[in-house]
Amino acid sequence: MSDAGFFLDVRDISGNYTIRPFFSSLVTLQGVQKNLNRNCTASLDYPYKCFFPQHALPYIGSPYFILNSAYDVYQFHHIFVPPSADPDGHWNHCKLNPAACTANQIAILQGFRSEMLMALRLFGGSSNGGMFINSCFAHCQSELQDTWFASNSPRLHDKTIAEVVGDWYFERKVAKEIDCPYPCDHTCQNLIPSSRVLEEL
Repeated sequence: MSDAGFFLDVRDISGNYTIRPFFSSLVTLQGVQKNLNRNCTASLDYPYKCFFPQHALPYIGSPYFILNSAYDVYQFHHIFVPPSADPDGHWNHCKLNPAACTANQIAILQGFRSEMLMALRLFGGSSNGGMFINSCFAHCQSELQDTWFASNSPRLHDKTIAEVVGDWYFERKVAKEIDCPYPCDHTCQNLIPSSRVLEEL
């Protein structure tokens, strides 16, 4: 199971692929290119791209569960709207509180959600894969009981994350849940970290 690991190979709001140099450097630093799937690396112009889940996933045969927010706050803050793409801080209030986002910012965020769902479309048809893609502004949702399996945990079709993962793991039923766009989900806790934590990331 991957929790908040579906990092997208996507342009930021200024049109740049800010995250690509980071992933390229990471692959070089760890020396992992030789371990990346050869069919994947042969199909792309740059082998390091196979470190991105959306490019690597088609080559994984093992059963796999993806737990992710469609508005993952780490990606929102560092990949989609990194400081370099917003030097004047127009997105600062929106980053800290989705209720403070303008209508235009929400529309742009819906574009990010669409990118994630598009990247997941092939995985959605796999027979051994499961997923729980909600519309909460969070990053990592399996580490806390509050978001995993509690009376006030996020839910999709009245099921907690733990229940959907259980359906997938024990092969009880198809476990592919995708939330409606923000702000329709009222079970979200929107665990956005403070600005100080963001500066440390």
